[in-house]
Amino acid sequence: MSPWAEAGTRHRHTPPAEADPLLADISSPILRAATRRVARRWQAENGRGPGARIDPLLSNLLTALARAVEQRRPSHVLELSPHPGPVMGHRAVEMLQSELLRAWSETPADIAPADMLDTLHALEEVRHVLDHPERRQFETRLASPDGFDLLVQVMHDLRSPLTSILFLAETLQRGQSGEVSDLQRRQLGLIYSAGLGLSAVVSDALELARGGTELADPEPAPFSCAELLESVSAIVRPMADEKGLEIRLLPPSADRRIGHAGALSRALLNLTTNALKFTERGFVEIACREMEGDRIAFSVRDSGPGINPEALTTLFEPFRRALGRSGYAFSGTGLGLAITRKLVEAQGGRLAFETATGAGTRFFFELDLPRHDVGQKPTAPGATR
Repeated sequence: MSPWAEAGTRHRHTPPAEADPLLADISSPILRAATRRVARRWQAENGRGPGARIDPLLSNLLTALARAVEQRRPSHVLELSPHPGPVMGHRAVEMLQSELLRAWSETPADIAPADMLDTLHALEEVRHVLDHPERRQFETRLASPDGFDLLVQVMHDLRSPLTSILFLAETLQRGQSGEVSDLQRRQLGLIYSAGLGLSAVVSDALELARGGTELADPEPAPFSCAELLESVSAIVRPMADEKGLEIRLLPPSADRRIGHAGALSRALLNLTTNALKFTERGFVEIACREMEGDRIAFSVRDSGPGINPEALTTLFEPFRRALGRSGYAFSGTGLGLAITRKLVEAQGGRLAFETATGAGTRFFFELDLPRHDVGQKPTAPGATR
């Protein structure tokens, strides 16, 4: 059952499903009510009274949208005949989104933020399905000689507003603009995690355009493995808390090392975020284990379902099409893993993984990271450039 259906059973003032046969198979009263509100708004905006007959095309479209959201199957809108135009489809998606957000604002305690995020994600998938005419035009432009430059420019244009979102969310979460409740702090944490995920996609795309082998910190420097693991954990903790997942940290005993902390942090963050996307219960473990000499083994392990065997052959390919996306999957393009592998290789390591159906997945790599004592001058750890 959809979380909307479960939450909606607490609302007693929604008309019964029999009042609208087209919505009879929608189990969530909240989703049914939001869909009916959209129909009424559409009628009013087009000068039709409450008793006027609803256009069959609109009625079928709204029913397909409701099914797509509840069943997480955006393909429902493709089964419509005749198919609605993109303007009508996008307008219906926007109106349904606003009505669902309105329902959530009226009864926030009944619907978890994670369920709302998942629902909004389902609506975005529907919007993508409705985009076919515009997508063909966009694909033609991307295939042109200036298509690559256009894509890079779009990525740069996204960076500035995303930076502002991250800064403002963090400022609000810390209470610097006034007191916030525990619920608001949790929601701000989710905003920050979502913004960070989008920012990572932008950075990965730009990095891939440059070849993906440039290290953010070209010169090795001293850093703390424990602090690095803590910083990664702090960034992803709102996402983990919302899903009820435990974050486990296993730092080494010899903590101070010399290396490329920026690249290492980014690689671990990508792997940890990826693990959280596909783990619904249990834990995600970030480990840092001492090996022989100055060698350190890093790993990110989860208790998720394991990697779909069909995805193994294209796992590290950028711009691959995702087989399935849900929850916090901000990107299904494969950029994160592709860039992570390049970052690990740029530091002299090799990214590998092991997975088993129902037993989780573990990504791991080893790096030469010399120990650092106070007053010691940093020396290069043998990274390949």
